[in-house]
Amino acid sequence: RIDSSSDEGAIMENVTGSIDFNNVSFKYPSRPDVQIFSDFTLHIPSQKTIALVGESGSGKSTIIALLERFYDPDSGNISLDGVEIRSLKVSWLRDQMGLVGQEPVLFNDTIRANITYGKHSEVTEEEITAVAKAANAHEFVSSLPQGYDTVVGEKGVQLSGGQKQRVAIARAILKDPKILLLDEATSALDAESERVVQDALDRVMVNRTTIVVAHRLSTIKGADMIAVLKEGKIAEKGKHEALLRIKDGAYASLVQLRSNSE
Repeated sequence: RIDSSSDEGAIMENVTGSIDFNNVSFKYPSRPDVQIFSDFTLHIPSQKTIALVGESGSGKSTIIALLERFYDPDSGNISLDGVEIRSLKVSWLRDQMGLVGQEPVLFNDTIRANITYGKHSEVTEEEITAVAKAANAHEFVSSLPQGYDTVVGEKGVQLSGGQKQRVAIARAILKDPKILLLDEATSALDAESERVVQDALDRVMVNRTTIVVAHRLSTIKGADMIAVLKEGKIAEKGKHEALLRIKDGAYASLVQLRSNSE
């Protein structure tokens, strides 16, 4: 078990956010017969955006799970700025990352408490409003009768998918992480909500290492680098235009499939 409350491990003074997967092999403990990665290597430069694409089950979300140390590799290692992440304090490591997933978790508490969740220091009202504005959330929150004191979650006011996402993004911005992990963050939204959420994400991604697991082409096209995963290996890597030019390429065929279905 990886104990997130453990005080063991180092913390780093300055994180630039460059990430390396070195010869990583991994299977989920619950599915020991399915090899997700064998000898997987990937370099993610700091402050760049990398999009991970590939069919379902190709290992895209596993990259995020391993980086957050929800699991450890069976062999090989993962490093942050050249330091193996297993030697770092788990809670500190996770504090360096802001994760926005497909199903954002909101607690049965006020919107304010949901935005400040995981922040270890005092947060001013101005800071909360500023991150909510950056996440395109301030307007809808202000229109609620109790504003930021509105209780959400199972027993509270039901927010739409796009609204929940924006609260989750505000939480990620407030954390001010060096690394942003976006796992299908806009896939469950309709076109209009997606535009608003994507607009918020574009602002947040600046000057951070960002790893995007995405389906929609609009999200992928703008990445500094696209890595196409196939059966736990990187089949192709490069920018959108360059990858499209590969004859019978994996990326080109994924794009073909997508544009037919969108």
